Amino acid sequence: MSYVKATSVLPEELMKEIQKYVQGETVYIPKPKAAHSEWGARSGTRKILDERNVSIKQSFKNGATIDQLVEEYYLSAETIKKIVYSRKS
Repeated sequence: MSYVKATSVLPEELMKEIQKYVQGETVYIPKPKAAHSEWGARSGTRKILDERNVSIKQSFKNGATIDQLVEEYYLSAETIKKIVYSRKS
């Protein structure tokens, strides 16, 4: 997270209004909800995990056992069960 000097980005009247509530402190202004992206969306991790989970589900449908999937994907049996029994595609 980078810091921006408020006087360089905020109008003077807004600065005066904010100073009624806080002076000399660091204030975090969050993004609007619409600007948030899902976890892993920017790095591509979400896509990789979704593809892995589809592969696990397909292997299970094709007859692979939970134990075989545990060995192949290095995940716990509980995690494999959550993936194969979830309703998500």
